[in-house]
Amino acid sequence: MNWDQIEGKWNDFEGRVRQSFGKLTDDDTAQIEGKRQRLAGKLQERYGWAKEKVDEKIDAFLNAL
Repeated sequence: MNWDQIEGKWNDFEGRVRQSFGKLTDDDTAQIEGKRQRLAGKLQERYGWAKEKVDEKIDAFLNAL
């Protein structure tokens, strides 16, 4: 699965994102609107992770789908 597929079906994936990244709120996922960069920014904000770690976590999320 690639990010374009997730972006296109964001409403279907919002719950999975919130389940995988529990610190994200409903408002966060609404603001992300399926954009990978916005997700990365929210993860950095909520978890305090470095960009490299955020990229690893997002890639792991994609691979788990």
